[in-house]
Amino acid sequence: MTAGAAAAFVWSALALPTGWTLLAGLVLVWFLICLAAIDLAVFRLPDALTLPLICIGLATGLALPGAPVSERLVGAVAGYASLRLLALAWRRWRGAEGIGAGDAKLLAAAGAWLGWRMLPTVVLVACAAAFAVAGVRLVTRGREALREPIAFGAPLSLSIFLVWLYDPYST
Repeated sequence: MTAGAAAAFVWSALALPTGWTLLAGLVLVWFLICLAAIDLAVFRLPDALTLPLICIGLATGLALPGAPVSERLVGAVAGYASLRLLALAWRRWRGAEGIGAGDAKLLAAAGAWLGWRMLPTVVLVACAAAFAVAGVRLVTRGREALREPIAFGAPLSLSIFLVWLYDPYST
């Protein structure tokens, strides 16, 4: 995990312009690495990290180019509401939890950092990464492995990182 974190920091330093954008990017990467590691270990995304990440994302809208603060605020609300509504619908339909509140808060953080327009891209990339995990499980361990939950915070963190680095609208 340490090598992956170091690679993410170096990748950010090479991909982002120097100054406040780089500093904000490194802060974002640190939070995302921590959140992904915790979710992979215990299937939880703690409020102690997700809530400050939302606030920092909104604050970056005041200092950095990209989505204006109003679009970031709408993004935070839309990100949270969309996954919470999906979670509630899933629970009602299947009678079991499928998406945690931490995932919704992390998508709110994505909206706060990137603006509402980038949320579909973030979700699409995160779902593609989660499907890749499921595919590897299927090939390496068989159909029974598909019954195991996937810590969606890790693919979501990766997706937020990639969109932050490579979407010109967000930085």
